[in-house]
Amino acid sequence: MCGITGWVDFERDLTREGDALSAMTDTMACRGPDARGVWLSPHAAVGHRRLSIIDLAGGAQPMADAPDGAEGAVLTYSGEVYNYPELRARLTARGHHFRTDSDTEVVLRGYLEWGEDVVDRLNGMYAFAVWDARAERLLLVRDRMGIKPLFYHPTPHGVVFGSEPKALLANPLVDAVVDEDGLRELLGFVKTPERSVYRGMHEVRPGHVVRVDRDGVHRRRYWRLEAREHTDDLATTIRTVRELLEDIVERQLVSDVPRCTLLSGGLDSSALTALAAGRLRAAGAERVRSFAVDFVGYAEHFHPDPLRDTPDAPYVRELSRHVGADHTDIVLSSGDLTDQGARAAVLRGNDAPVAIGDMYTSLYLLFRAIRERSTVALSGESADEVFGGYRQFHDPEAVNADTFPWLAVAGPRRGGAPWLAPEVARRLDLPGYREAAYRAALAEVPHVPGVSAGERRMREICYLHLTRFVQILLDRKDRMSMANGLEVRVPFCDHRLVQYVFNTPWAMKSFDGREKSLLRAATRDLLPASIADRRKSPYPSTQDPLYDRALRKELAGVLGDPDAPVRPLLDVGRARDLLTESGDAETERRARAGVEMILGLDAWLRRYRPELRLGG
Repeated sequence: MCGITGWVDFERDLTREGDALSAMTDTMACRGPDARGVWLSPHAAVGHRRLSIIDLAGGAQPMADAPDGAEGAVLTYSGEVYNYPELRARLTARGHHFRTDSDTEVVLRGYLEWGEDVVDRLNGMYAFAVWDARAERLLLVRDRMGIKPLFYHPTPHGVVFGSEPKALLANPLVDAVVDEDGLRELLGFVKTPERSVYRGMHEVRPGHVVRVDRDGVHRRRYWRLEAREHTDDLATTIRTVRELLEDIVERQLVSDVPRCTLLSGGLDSSALTALAAGRLRAAGAERVRSFAVDFVGYAEHFHPDPLRDTPDAPYVRELSRHVGADHTDIVLSSGDLTDQGARAAVLRGNDAPVAIGDMYTSLYLLFRAIRERSTVALSGESADEVFGGYRQFHDPEAVNADTFPWLAVAGPRRGGAPWLAPEVARRLDLPGYREAAYRAALAEVPHVPGVSAGERRMREICYLHLTRFVQILLDRKDRMSMANGLEVRVPFCDHRLVQYVFNTPWAMKSFDGREKSLLRAATRDLLPASIADRRKSPYPSTQDPLYDRALRKELAGVLGDPDAPVRPLLDVGRARDLLTESGDAETERRARAGVEMILGLDAWLRRYRPELRLGG
């Protein structure tokens, strides 16, 4: 895992822009704490920050196919390609000679052998750029599910790119301008593909290649979810899911540095931890190492809410004992969650404010603690999107709502911002923005002819989660982990598994009348019954009232500051209502989200100083 960046300009001599490239590269030191490299040529400049995972001594980047790289191809690469041993053998048979044992060189030589079509052969999570000096062409490539981020910003004579917006913002040609669409992305909770918070900046869409040459910027999709008839019976489907999971976990355990799993005591993370434990045991390797996040007094004072029936800790302990894990709990206090240094690190890692701040800060602190003992972690992220785990998959009202189901299940205010100044709210028109985004997403859904209306709708629900909602969570995972130099792998995002389960009929996905029926059936033999049968419980959020009080005290200070940069965006009276709003758990959750977003916006405006352009 690493941070990549670069600059292509067909009119400028970039050999004179070393300082600018260094500034771009150094913004991502956290993503790559182990090594730094830059490469300059007249029309292309490439930077890299390395987190060493495979072939620690080799694999330095940027990597060129010739010693000077002047007339060949140069690669800057982030991520992991899990099938690189097979690809290496194939390339060796075709006459390629390797200088390193890294998957980076396999990607580079794969490009030299197959050109742009190398993307069709890769299994993994990756974002990379290839500058081909012979063709004067840049390729920007992102993995099929969008696990690894990659942004670009066209310029008058080329493009700048990087793993995170901060790298692009360090270039003198890129201004931090945020217009109405940027604010809509911050507040709408819909994650529009390709769109960034910053004007003119785009995100390479998952499963796409962006080609930049003297004729401009060209986009091509190389992978998408396809509609295929599912012909396997239930027993075969369950067996296939298990076989895929075993192969995926085996591949994703490959590492030259310490590895672990993230364990919540739920079905997804427990299944992965059990599979990893079995694989390591069979290989005669170390015990599986696992980590969980918890809060001071959480289990003792836990009270159920609309999303969570039970605390995680008892199930974490049971699973770790069951598989013989070397387990560690990372226990956080409200003081940890409100620590200004930690929250500043979250903002810098994310490049934008968030409305669920404690869930970002706790994840950041969890990853920071894990990084002291491991460099690679396997996560259960995305299993809910793949197998249908969220309650909106099973709530008829949410399924039939004419909007994104995660907005419907949480009420009409979810994703809204009632504390916005009336003129700002009118200009943003968040309901209209979400409506347009929803229609665009529905238009993409591939369908199998001849199915029932109910089956057709559930395919749409699955597609919306796999292409929109999952991006919000993958972004959070990537930014908070890489802010600590930790590589988090997501086995449930393997495109083979995603494609197979996507086409499995909903009746099979819910055959036992519960969420994630296929995953439960495929892994039940590995788990204690209490965990196999446990109801879905999302990533935990602190219930400590001290946390809410600290946030509201901070908000009172912001609202009392006439020079607060967030103030022009606010209806101050409605924002003040958040200081006293109380009620049921859902009302208080919405109030906290509003408080956190206002505080996040204010901190972001102070630190990043973006130019807000509303109405022009």
